[in-house]
Formats: sequence, C-alpha cells, structure tokens
Amino acid sequence: RLITVDPVIYPRHFNERLPPRAVNAHLLTRHLSDLAAMGGRPPAAVHALTLDARVSLVWLEQFYRGLAACARRHRVLIVGGDIAQADGVVAASLTLLGEAAAPRVVTRTGARSGDWIYVTGPLGRSLPTGHHHRFTPRLAEGAWVARQRTVRAMMDVSDGVAKDLHALTPAG
Repeated sequence: RLITVDPVIYPRHFNERLPPRAVNAHLLTRHLSDLAAMGGRPPAAVHALTLDARVSLVWLEQFYRGLAACARRHRVLIVGGDIAQADGVVAASLTLLGEAAAPRVVTRTGARSGDWIYVTGPLGRSLPTGHHHRFTPRLAEGAWVARQRTVRAMMDVSDGVAKDLHALTPAG
C-alpha cells in the first residue's frame, strides 16, 4: 500500500487569484503526482478542510466542485473527510491512498552514483505560467517506468528540480 498526505494553505499555496475550483483540483493533482512517482494508482482519498467562518458558501461549493471533478477525471473515490472552523485559517489537506500499478513500487532511495536522470515533461516556469496549478499527473508514465527493471529510483519534482534533486541523489 502507498499513502501520501499534503496540505494547501492560504496564502502560502494559493491566493484569491486562484479560483476555488482550482484549489482542490491542485491539491488532488499534487498527490496524484506523488503516487505516479512511485508507480502507483489511486483508489481512494480522505479530505480535511479548515475554514475561517467568513468564507462564503459560494466559495465552499466551488471548492468542492473542483475536487469532485478532478476526482472523477482520475477515478479517485473521496471516501471521507472533515470540516473544522478556525479563525483566520483557510487550509485543505488530502490523504491519498494508493496501490502499486506495476509489479513493484519504486521509491526515491534506490539511486546510485552514475545513474541517469530523466523527466517526463517540461521543466521550469510553472509559477508564472500557472502550470503549477494545472497539470496532468503522469500516472500512466509512472506505472510504465516502474515496470522497467533498470529504474532504481523515482520521484515527483513538481516542487522544483533544484529543491528535490538532493533527495534523489545518493550521498557521497
């Protein structure tokens, strides 16, 4: 079994310029990308939301519509969750359960000195172009790569190659 959990917090991960439908879609696609980087597929998720009492019902409805549309598109069941109220806070967290889509799960820890590093899409400029909030998780590609016996490590670099590369490369 695989699991990934991560939050999006206002204003750190999103702000008023991002439509509420896109906030939850962004949250789910980030998690799907993490699963793809292990060669996994997503059967189910649990969602938790913390809201300031001033958040409108219109915003909340659009927020959940974005999650529902993204979940349907990627065949993920939202099987539970919770909503809490906290003054001055707007944050959502998602726990995504996964299972191996290939005979093995590939983690980021198997890399060795001399290994080649490949990416499955274009790099850079995701924040200014908005691609950071609108991308397709590479689930099929992750499953295919996990089936390749020569691949020893995989990871999602949606936070940026410069930030994530150190975690992938072996020490020394």
